[in-house]
Amino acid sequence: MKIAIAAPARWITPADVECAIQWLKANDFEPVYDDRLFAQDYIFAGSDDFRAAVIQEYMDRDDIDVIWLARGGYGSIRIIDKLDFTYFVKHPKVFVGFSDTTVFHGKMQRLGIPSIHGPLAGYFDRRTAESKLSLYDALMGKPLHYEWATHPLNKLGSVKGEMVGGNLSVLYGMMGSNSFPETDGNILFIEEVDEYIYHVERMMYGLKRAGKLDHLKALIVGGLTEIHDNPDPFGKTVEQAIFDVVKDYDYPICFGFPSGHQPDNRAIVLGKTVELSASNDGCHFLQLLH
Repeated sequence: MKIAIAAPARWITPADVECAIQWLKANDFEPVYDDRLFAQDYIFAGSDDFRAAVIQEYMDRDDIDVIWLARGGYGSIRIIDKLDFTYFVKHPKVFVGFSDTTVFHGKMQRLGIPSIHGPLAGYFDRRTAESKLSLYDALMGKPLHYEWATHPLNKLGSVKGEMVGGNLSVLYGMMGSNSFPETDGNILFIEEVDEYIYHVERMMYGLKRAGKLDHLKALIVGGLTEIHDNPDPFGKTVEQAIFDVVKDYDYPICFGFPSGHQPDNRAIVLGKTVELSASNDGCHFLQLLH
């Protein structure tokens, strides 16, 4: 399996991706990259046109199976509309990444092509063994089965549905575009990092007012990392802020899913069916990829 490494957003160094490259080789994957991966234009990995051209090349190459994005931050939204998906939809590849990669995940979901929400190639040495194994399993089409502790704010129940979503801030910025995923009848996953509690609540209200939360099968909330409060306290936790926006819906809500801006960033396949159950004994997630 040939896996191309590309940087659609912030710049990256050779040292930042060395662990990922060695991991690919150790697992009998073939990494594909060149010096273009390490280009820099201010905070970006080259100009918008440059980054788009590299991604386009990998999308159109018949010998590439997977496009593993190297770093998030910001930048993918600047190039997504520069890409031509005409050939890609007939010969799709699997995009892998999270955070800013949510732009690509949303586009894939609108095209009906599964993608892997999982660790980026950059800083792969910071991921847990469980996170790395989950990515291997997702790439190989093996079942993904996760269990985690219940949360006091969970709403219990069992559902089966297609998984969509990604980073909340990026999703919020994509609303109204042809890259925003279909949420009706699906299980929405969200995670967030480095935001204020009030802003998380505002983004949730934005999704709600746009009707994006009305007809979910379930809501799964992953890592809420480095969330800040103001000097004048907001008066509730970020989990409570999210819950208060969706508490009147009758679908299950699960907090604490092990995916997001954290060392234990488990892989999930967006655009594929998930079996989810939340009970007082804990939460269970099963995704059969074949």
